Amino acid sequence: MKNQDVTPRVKQKEVKLQVIKPKKLSLVMLSLSLLSVAIIASCSNTQLMDNNPDSNKAYKATDNISFLAFGDGGYHVDYPKTKHIKNPRNKADFIADEKEDWLADYRPEAEFDHAPIYVYPNTNTATEQGGAEAVGLAMTEVCIYKSCQFAIQLGDNIYPDGAGADDGKDDQKRMDDLILSPLMPLFTENPDLMVYSALGNHDWKSSRQGVALQTQWMAEQKNFTLDEQGYYKYTLGSKGNDVEFFVLDTNMLLSGQTFHEVPLNSDGSEGELTKALKDGSAELEQADAHELPIQNEDEQQLAWLELGLENSTAKWKVVYGHHILWSIGGSKYSEGHVLRELLLPSLCQYADAYIAGHEHDLELITDDCSSYNTNNTRPPLPLIISGAAAKMRGKHTPFAEQQAKRYSQYKLHWSQSFVWGFAHVELNNQDDALKVEFYTTPRDRSGKAELAAQFSFDKRSD
Repeated sequence: MKNQDVTPRVKQKEVKLQVIKPKKLSLVMLSLSLLSVAIIASCSNTQLMDNNPDSNKAYKATDNISFLAFGDGGYHVDYPKTKHIKNPRNKADFIADEKEDWLADYRPEAEFDHAPIYVYPNTNTATEQGGAEAVGLAMTEVCIYKSCQFAIQLGDNIYPDGAGADDGKDDQKRMDDLILSPLMPLFTENPDLMVYSALGNHDWKSSRQGVALQTQWMAEQKNFTLDEQGYYKYTLGSKGNDVEFFVLDTNMLLSGQTFHEVPLNSDGSEGELTKALKDGSAELEQADAHELPIQNEDEQQLAWLELGLENSTAKWKVVYGHHILWSIGGSKYSEGHVLRELLLPSLCQYADAYIAGHEHDLELITDDCSSYNTNNTRPPLPLIISGAAAKMRGKHTPFAEQQAKRYSQYKLHWSQSFVWGFAHVELNNQDDALKVEFYTTPRDRSGKAELAAQFSFDKRSD
């Protein structure tokens, strides 16, 4: 792989990022419930550099950088999967099928749960309720009391088939409904807040033209950034206290690889590929033709990441993309194997964190990087999963237990499943610490923000 400079050409927007300071509730916020005083004690007064990487213009800054991280928010019942309409199920059958799938994956029956159920008006047709609007309200509430200087969106911004889906629906309305509408309360309270987006596998479902439609739509929005190439970087913060973000198109990386999905064993441990190939249970993961890399663009992205991390002069280096490296969902581990091999050598050496969605839950995992650098003296690499912005998914407890037994480099710190929620991250330059808080919001769709967990990790990059 050639170490060439393939930095994408990011179209810059004339938007100045500013700290979102605590303020009084507006009329928009009267519907929101308040966080408890114990939760809301911390605020910071940071202003950021201009978004333009080529700009020398900087604003007066204090030390800390704070942002929202949310993913998989592009789901709404008005845009269901085709199979849920062609093969309708009533509420009882929908739940029964969910339970059947749960048990077929060797998950404990006692842990079975499901998302709230939505029944289409004047029908018996059921599907899962989406939580995007509730999460948008909860993020708005948190940002009244905590600094939210910008946000990162972790892919699967449009369900189920991306823009350009052959479903007879208008794409402009689709993107307004699925991407913009849930965040309008946040933008109403914080008009200059920028969302830096990544692409997910569902964004790639329809075609390359569908991806282009989404990037074009975002280019026309005041509050969104997504480079047309799909991966890009940007730097925020004052010099010496700044962060450089590297946004990956992980679907592109996976589409360039050949690998199999292997079923789990009954105890939750990973199945053996050789055995699965022999008995026919291994399923070859094949990307659609439009997803396949063109002119080695997947290798170019990896070279761009490695070179960019190595040459970055920012104090912090944070990488994010849609797909996970580790997780406890029990259905994404084959992808995790592939991406760990592709990304961890660079992340372990240079990065302070990797943030992902894809699993529709909240998780915090670390990798001590011992598999990629035997002389590693850096702290473990935090892996933040925040993919619960609209859909819910359960964990696979036996799988999680088997992962802990098999992989000494892996550590699960915390998780919460069958929830809607998001993360708030602070890069604290006084303490040289990355601080992450996870928030959930109730199933009643009230939009109340509830602090679920908080953690702190030492800065690990040079």
